[in-house]
Amino acid sequence: MTGIKQLSRYISGLVFIFSGLVKGIDPMGSMYKFIDYFTAFNMDALEPLAYVLGIILCTSEFIIGFAIVTGIRMRIASWGLLLFMIGFTPLTLILAISNPVADCGCFGDAIHLTNWQTFYKNIVILVFAIIVFINRKSYRIISKPLTEWLVIAAMAVLFVLFTGYNRKHLPVVDFRPYKIGTDIREDMRMPEGAPADQFETTLIYEKNGEEKEFTLENYPAEDTTWTFVDSETKLVKKGYTPPIHDFSLSTPDGQDLTDIVLTEPGYNLLMLSLKLSEVDQDQVTEGITRGMECMQEGIGFYLLTSSVPEGGLFEHINVLLVDETTMKTIIRSNPGYLAIKEGVITGKWAGSDIPSKEKFIEILKSSYPPVKERGMLKVVIIISIILVISLLINYTLRKHYKPN
Repeated sequence: MTGIKQLSRYISGLVFIFSGLVKGIDPMGSMYKFIDYFTAFNMDALEPLAYVLGIILCTSEFIIGFAIVTGIRMRIASWGLLLFMIGFTPLTLILAISNPVADCGCFGDAIHLTNWQTFYKNIVILVFAIIVFINRKSYRIISKPLTEWLVIAAMAVLFVLFTGYNRKHLPVVDFRPYKIGTDIREDMRMPEGAPADQFETTLIYEKNGEEKEFTLENYPAEDTTWTFVDSETKLVKKGYTPPIHDFSLSTPDGQDLTDIVLTEPGYNLLMLSLKLSEVDQDQVTEGITRGMECMQEGIGFYLLTSSVPEGGLFEHINVLLVDETTMKTIIRSNPGYLAIKEGVITGKWAGSDIPSKEKFIEILKSSYPPVKERGMLKVVIIISIILVISLLINYTLRKHYKPN
């Protein structure tokens, strides 16, 4: 029983640490996911709270997991663990049935789960949470309450600062398709023999006041006594979807330049801004200035945005329109910068991190061919460090704790 108790503790704690960590690595992604749910449930008025709610969620998950693994405030932490699972398990069942958003977002962009997979995962974690809760009084107290609360407060502050760093700069781990080292053209291709989406079309015809459904194989094509009413097409089996399937660059007048930009020899600097109206104008000016400096050095420069900009500042640069959702996926900064060479991503920067012209050109010349980021390996290393720190805290507090 002791083994099951400890196993339940470590599995549930590590799952919560992982879940909180991957959301904290990409706080803007968590915000976008909250907005997706608000939109799906017609709760648009709550959108201004999306970022704060995302930070509260990932911080709560991380701290509960940290406390469970470390053994700090176990009785309170076990309550938090159980209440979390009691609250989210029925919620994920509702989401699985209604399916308002395809990906639950419980593990950010690190691991994509369907709503049903999330529900089944929560059932398993709920079992572990119940075991931890039942045995909450049998776990050893490792320090005085004040000491334990100070450790939790310190970890919470550090974690919030960590999420703030990832928002101001770019996520320390990039789980999205547009990571450094990605060949955009290659990731847009459908592999030979890959299964395609399968659809089923239902045709509705009416005769003598009675409607009947037909398929494409048996509908009354030559029977004029039937009158066509409507048709419905639904996806019955999902096929293969390339990692990048929505990348398209077009001029304001509708000309598609995707292939041209991705096949141009040499380097291109792409400045991305979801909405230029929401960007500090000094940053816009700095970005365009840097782009024009690069053009003088033979480096292509394009401004990518979701709306046509106006004003003399944009008259001498190439402006391309990109889908808003695609823009959010490419980079989590407004503005942000992407360096590519013949379709291969060689660098990414947040608006606050744009290098000087000399430094930028130096980086470009020294960064090819780029090494593709191995995001999950980074996360495993980070969690391993957190686990070691947790065990050291547990050992240190227990060593110096003298019960009254």
